Amino acid sequence: MSRLTITERGERVRLTLAGLASGEGASLQEAADDLARRVLELAEAFRSSGFAASGELVPDFEAVTLLHELGELAAAGEDIRARLFA
Repeated sequence: MSRLTITERGERVRLTLAGLASGEGASLQEAADDLARRVLELAEAFRSSGFAASGELVPDFEAVTLLHELGELAAAGEDIRARLFA
């Protein structure tokens, strides 16, 4: 699911992961840090509450799998960046 897009607007850089989350900063590193923090928040929320889909919503299984994997890594005390930016 490594569909990262990079957008530059003036002095700001924005990284977006497949429409799932985005991070912004003055540099690519800051944007990556912000993206990692936001994705980690999603993974932790997913891990704590689970996921339920309605018949009207078709989940992106690749995104769900990634969130699950990242949640497991974070729960084990590991850094998610290697998997996130793989």
